[in-house]
Amino acid sequence: MRGTERRSARNLDVKTRLKTLYKKAATTGGELVQAVESQFDKAARKGIIHPNKAARKKSRLARAAAKVAAPAAAVKKTTRKKAAAPKTSRKKKAAK
Repeated sequence: MRGTERRSARNLDVKTRLKTLYKKAATTGGELVQAVESQFDKAARKGIIHPNKAARKKSRLARAAAKVAAPAAAVKKTTRKKAAAPKTSRKKKAAK
């Protein structure tokens, strides 16, 4: 039982560290993202977390990092085009 407790404690430490790294990388972005993705892969390889969970976290992290990388000021402000005047249907008088 002691071995199980030891492994459980170690796995819990890894999971906690992954959560902390994820939050830091999601808010700052940059080079930290690749290191965190690597840690998720390593945890999945060792069986600490499910491989699909690692993939999901990496995907969400990439989206969050991209959002941080694109500053809000750079978002292009779109202008609305003026609506064209409605066309009226006029019947042409037929020449007799």
